[in-house]
Amino acid sequence: MAAVTARYARALADVVFEQRLKPGQVQSDLNDFAAAWHESAGLREVFLDPSFPSAQKVAILDKLNTRLKLSPQVRNFIAVLINHDRMDFFEDVLEDFRHEMNHRLNIAEAEITSARPLDASERKSLEAQVARLTTGAVSTKFREDPALLGGIIIRIGSTVYDDSVRGRINRLREQLAAS
Repeated sequence: MAAVTARYARALADVVFEQRLKPGQVQSDLNDFAAAWHESAGLREVFLDPSFPSAQKVAILDKLNTRLKLSPQVRNFIAVLINHDRMDFFEDVLEDFRHEMNHRLNIAEAEITSARPLDASERKSLEAQVARLTTGAVSTKFREDPALLGGIIIRIGSTVYDDSVRGRINRLREQLAAS
């Protein structure tokens, strides 16, 4: 279904650029709706139930929107997903939209995996180092993996910088096996 979700994500990105919307505000509106989506099992149940008519679902969206105050474009986008019975792909569409916007705005996506939680100063320092590697803006996602034992792994696109203890042990094992 990646092709389906990517098509909706590209369409929303097209609207953002054609109507000169603020990408951060659109993402914020989508995040607000996603928070309501996650908080309410009842909302998900109704939106995903094919026995409820689309018009009724859109009416529920509009009632919810009185509280969320989504931009008209974001509200309309969610209504399109509802009308085309695509709400079961909502999370994937959001992820594809984020990737699409980062691509169009020339923002590199980096994933930093550490063995332990990093404090704010460590995160900021790593983000600055990654920005130097990419020579531009970076969107960073942090993860923890205790199996690393120590150190970090930085993934930027398909490039991986492995400075973890586990990675060093694996490289040492390969060197010993080769000799």
